[in-house]
Amino acid sequence: MRILSLSEMRALESTADMAGHSYARMMELAGKGVALAVLRHMAVKGRRILVLVGPGNNGGDGLVAARILQEAGANVTAFLTTPRDPEQDAVFRQAQAGGVAIVTAQEDLQYETLRRLAAQAHVIIDSLLGIGATPPLRGTVAYTLQNVKEALAQANAEPLLALNRAPKSAPTAPLIVAVDGPSGLDFETGNIDPLALKAHITVTFVAPKWGHFRLPGAAYVGELLVADIGIPKSIDFSGAGPEIATADKIRQWLPARPLDAHKGTFGKALIAAGSINYTGAAALAAAAAVRAGAGLVTLAIPNVLQAAIVPVVPEATYILLPHTLGVLDTHAAGVLLEKVTGYSALLVGPGLSHTPETTAFLRRLLGLETGKRNAGLVPRTPPPEASQPPSLPPLIVDADGLNILSEIPNWPTILPPGTILTPHPGEMTRLTGKTTAEIQAERLKIAQEAATAWGHIVVLKGAFTVIAAPDGKTMLLPFANPALGSAGTGDVLAGAIVALRAQGLEAFQAAVAGAYLHGLAGEIVRERLGTAGLAAGDVAHALPEAIKRIALER
Repeated sequence: MRILSLSEMRALESTADMAGHSYARMMELAGKGVALAVLRHMAVKGRRILVLVGPGNNGGDGLVAARILQEAGANVTAFLTTPRDPEQDAVFRQAQAGGVAIVTAQEDLQYETLRRLAAQAHVIIDSLLGIGATPPLRGTVAYTLQNVKEALAQANAEPLLALNRAPKSAPTAPLIVAVDGPSGLDFETGNIDPLALKAHITVTFVAPKWGHFRLPGAAYVGELLVADIGIPKSIDFSGAGPEIATADKIRQWLPARPLDAHKGTFGKALIAAGSINYTGAAALAAAAAVRAGAGLVTLAIPNVLQAAIVPVVPEATYILLPHTLGVLDTHAAGVLLEKVTGYSALLVGPGLSHTPETTAFLRRLLGLETGKRNAGLVPRTPPPEASQPPSLPPLIVDADGLNILSEIPNWPTILPPGTILTPHPGEMTRLTGKTTAEIQAERLKIAQEAATAWGHIVVLKGAFTVIAAPDGKTMLLPFANPALGSAGTGDVLAGAIVALRAQGLEAFQAAVAGAYLHGLAGEIVRERLGTAGLAAGDVAHALPEAIKRIALER
């Protein structure tokens, strides 16, 4: 599913209207989509629903939703910031005829009725402003939102303070549903007015817009649903822009699990990782690879780490490597190169450490150096046809592997074609020379430019992770989860990707699918535990449930 700009969305609606699919019909279907989102969430019979209605088409969508929910048995009141003429406005006339109660700002000059309705509501639908509005909010819309927020804050204030126990139940609060997006959101930049209501659910139409994925406004969107408004299939809007990764897309890519399968069916993943100070990173990456479905997971680690890791990942097999003071060195690379035959994918980097020894290890693994243990770096000049080590399986480079690469001149040219790179913004800073602020401000553009320039797949981690390929294909993940902001979650991501690459997915597919499963597993754990205290191991163990949800979701 592609992300649409505002100009693309307007052009699409105009083309549909000229093709005979009228704006009135699109509004009816949009309002129905909003109503269905509420009905999916709760039984509405007898519930009090407040619909905030602005002057434009967004308000019309809200009125359609109000009518449908009233017909479903809810007690619906529409608060209009601007009067509507029933003789000129069919949507308003139908809402009135359907029993929706109407209150206007011109009648409720002190906003007392609005405040009471907001405080008593089970659901508030925000249909004040659509995609064309930008902050700051002004006039009646601003006053409306200010009074609603004040009423909700007062209604949810705790009269008693519990000093030594958690309250028996959370304060009651209405479900807030935004039509297209919270009023006050800039749908291009993600800027947001402080008066905006933070939605639990946002229902947008046809496709998501850029502001849904750009902070700070993205934090106000909540669960994002896309409703169909009947754009004729003859109108092509697939385009060539970035897409949002969806469960449906990932389901198409995940490998089948035939009844006659054996461990060889699902590939052999090799993970070169770990050091004396970062033992857990190797364990987490291996656990994630197991949980993401690899048939065999082998850890290539300094031999002193095995006793600590085996109890954590008993399913893994091991290649025990020589080391220098607990970190892999050039001799370890020589041993590993003799063992890589037969593996379907190789991950290098989690917990590796960034030392002269590990630099020598990676350089030799990539065919840049040869030599004896503790003998220093011995340059070699291979013939041109041998510049790529032919024995390496499809490669994923993460963590300190990336930091080491950043110090090697012309490093993109020494990697096997289709290598997957998984930097967080700090690592991307070292790889590109740009500041972290520059990268965060233009995440999509920088990931695309880097993938094209380097010739490899880039997974730029963070809120709404970007996956970019050298041929221009780009996908964003729909996840922004502060619970994933803890040590080790990146190792879990790398493990999921190498597992899928080992199972035969193409590089871009493995990167997107692994990142999606990782993000969904984070959401599953957040549902159970909240946003604080989530551990990376929790995410690894939730990967099978994430796969199951994708398989079941239709």
